[in-house]
Amino acid sequence: MVLEKRNILLNQRPDTKENVIKRIGAIFSAEGYTDDNYTQAMLEKETIFNTYMGNFVALPHGIEAAKKDIRKTGIVLMTVPEGQEWDAAEKPKVIIGVAAVGDEHLEILSKIALSFSDADGIDRLLGMSEDDISAIFEG
Repeated sequence: MVLEKRNILLNQRPDTKENVIKRIGAIFSAEGYTDDNYTQAMLEKETIFNTYMGNFVALPHGIEAAKKDIRKTGIVLMTVPEGQEWDAAEKPKVIIGVAAVGDEHLEILSKIALSFSDADGIDRLLGMSEDDISAIFEG
């Protein structure tokens, strides 16, 4: 699974969580990963389940019923060094949008867990180039 460099958005300053999700959804749709409906499914997921995973990482993704809107597996990664208001006091610095076919999300989650399991991993990522970040998801 490859994270395309064009889907890595470094040093962003989004205004709201909803706009982050809409931007990720627009990229998924424009790149052919999903149908347009997937963006709404990601927004709906946030009302049901907070996708902030801890350790300054959020993983927005669609509800289970939206699997039909996914054409192929894709990832969009956004860094927000100052942190993005999410829910309550949570401020992720790394936001990874996921649209996965079948069980391919398990591989993505494994790579994320191994690479960003501590604050040092997040700090390293915030200093990486698109090439370095893309390499994490290769293979």
